[in-house]
Amino acid sequence: MSLFLSQLFNGLATGLLLALISTGLTIIYGTLGVINFAHGALFVVGGYAGYTVYGLTDSFVLAVAGGSAVALACGLIMERGLMRKYYSRPPEDQILVTFGISIILVEIVRGLYGGVSLSVTPPEWGQGIARLGTLIYPLYRLETLGIAAVTLLLLYFVLYRTSLGLIVRAGIEDAQMVNALGINVKRTFLIVFGIGAMAAGFAGVINSPIVALTPDMGFRYLVESFVVVVIGGVGSFPGAIIGGIIAGEILSLTAMINPQYSDVMLFIAMALVLIFRPQGLMGQEGRE
Repeated sequence: MSLFLSQLFNGLATGLLLALISTGLTIIYGTLGVINFAHGALFVVGGYAGYTVYGLTDSFVLAVAGGSAVALACGLIMERGLMRKYYSRPPEDQILVTFGISIILVEIVRGLYGGVSLSVTPPEWGQGIARLGTLIYPLYRLETLGIAAVTLLLLYFVLYRTSLGLIVRAGIEDAQMVNALGINVKRTFLIVFGIGAMAAGFAGVINSPIVALTPDMGFRYLVESFVVVVIGGVGSFPGAIIGGIIAGEILSLTAMINPQYSDVMLFIAMALVLIFRPQGLMGQEGRE
């Protein structure tokens, strides 16, 4: 029972992390129609940038801020310098250019830090264990749950309680109408891309004390994030959260029985959703 409860907590922590990454992915895809294959690389960039800031300042809070800021800057440069030219291009062009950007970012990271894995020590306030009845659980993992949950609440507030969020959600539904209303769509697209990139970088930093940093780790999270978006529904913020939690629990509970089948079960779940509800659990039917 203790192992089962521990895996439930692990699944929830993993799920909220995937939800945090997937919200940025689904916002970019839902608003801009861009399949951003560089999202996993931005996760890596944020993690390594946070590692550098943490080593220089010995402050994990500054590390989170620094990693998020670097990922945000990379996202803004990507959107302003290249992606803006690809909004009206076919999806395969967007896939190729973002995949190329991801390779470039990963190789830059590999050139700067090497190909070996790097470990990040949890901050002082995250070291030790927590006792939850008979369950003994790492303290930082519990705190990660709270950090991810609060961040998702902030993103929810931005998307559903501000004028920027109203424009973003309207752009997800009908970008042409938003443009016709005289709203500066280009500036909105830049902000949306930046928010998505920052969410990926933020997730990379808070995840670094849990999983060792490697230049190639972003590809796995990218694939899992796309699965989360498919399960939850494209462009749906609540869907990304629900899909992330479902994916996290599937990965964690399956690993308790046989780790080799974790990814298999995740893709089976995605296939079932596509068969019985193609628009996703929270998506809208008929959307492109």
